[in-house]
Amino acid sequence: MRLVSIQTGKPRDLGTPGAAEPFDRPWTTGYGKQPVAGAMVRTLNLDGDGQADKRHHGGPDMAVLAYSADHYVAWRKELDWGNIPSGAFAENLTVEGATEDTVCIGDVWEIGEVRLQVSEPRKPCNNISRFWHKKELLKQVEEHGRYGWYLRVLREGRIEAGQGVTLVSRAHPEWTVAKAMRARREKAKLPEGARALAALPELGEDWRRILLAR
Repeated sequence: MRLVSIQTGKPRDLGTPGAAEPFDRPWTTGYGKQPVAGAMVRTLNLDGDGQADKRHHGGPDMAVLAYSADHYVAWRKELDWGNIPSGAFAENLTVEGATEDTVCIGDVWEIGEVRLQVSEPRKPCNNISRFWHKKELLKQVEEHGRYGWYLRVLREGRIEAGQGVTLVSRAHPEWTVAKAMRARREKAKLPEGARALAALPELGEDWRRILLAR
């Protein structure tokens, strides 16, 4: 695996006051992150980064958002979106050689001096469509399973774009990010799967609460 690019950005205000269309109305978002050559990785985020909606984003279990660089090849072809940039899905780390079907909950990664752990799938929201003014984009992300995943920080330090990403350990090879998302979506129909996922100590606490809620 390889860290193709790094993106950071603070929340900013977008939209037009009085706009009739929902996508054009004022809102505050962390989308629109910009590429940086390197960044310090802290327990709660990267230096220069931030979240607008801290009720649903951020915290130790969602300190860093990763997205597969491999997906961009498909997006450019399928949506005729040749200029789509890395970071288009608000990720901090764009990683080559990793997808939701190959990354597992609890995986420990090392990038230079930094150590990270996969904590939970990213649950995409309509901000993806809103930022890009593509009403069907969220639906397409969900249909293709290209949503990304969060990591917690086990060891702080500096990372640089282009560095290799090493898989240090894999505690749960049976629990890919894709399978974890299916377990959440099928909770009502297959509660045993949701309970099994919730039992993983490495899973983010927000996901555990949702999976165990009646």
